[in-house]
Amino acid sequence: MPSARASLDSYDEAILRILATEGRIAATELARRIGLSKSPTQARLKRLEDAGVIAGYRAMLDPIAMGLAHVAFVEVRLSDTREAALQAFNRAVRAIPEVEQCHMIASRFDYLLKVRTSDISDYRRVLAERISALPHVAATSTYVAMEAVKELV
Repeated sequence: MPSARASLDSYDEAILRILATEGRIAATELARRIGLSKSPTQARLKRLEDAGVIAGYRAMLDPIAMGLAHVAFVEVRLSDTREAALQAFNRAVRAIPEVEQCHMIASRFDYLLKVRTSDISDYRRVLAERISALPHVAATSTYVAMEAVKELV
């Protein structure tokens, strides 16, 4: 079965590039910018949505304006990496709102978390009361971000 990427033409790629930065663009303006009329542009949008290439639309929030300027990356090593332990960790970490991202990693540690809080003392509380209390956590290491050079918000 061909990948979704292989089935995208230059019009689809242009639509996706524009929507990635201007999700609220009107269909008529989108059509004008990619060089098609409104109806074929809307049909392409529907096809991209139905295929799951466009997973949804959302507001992009500015975490700094919301008072969440502190970013820390946390390496998490588990005491048990059998499937049941991994699933328990996965379920529990999803419930922590300060964890912005969680990735299972093939490394000397098991997970990498991106944690966003208001300041270092708030982060310390989240680490002590929430992250360290997650199922099967054996150890953590924290790296505080000094500046975001490139970031999707």
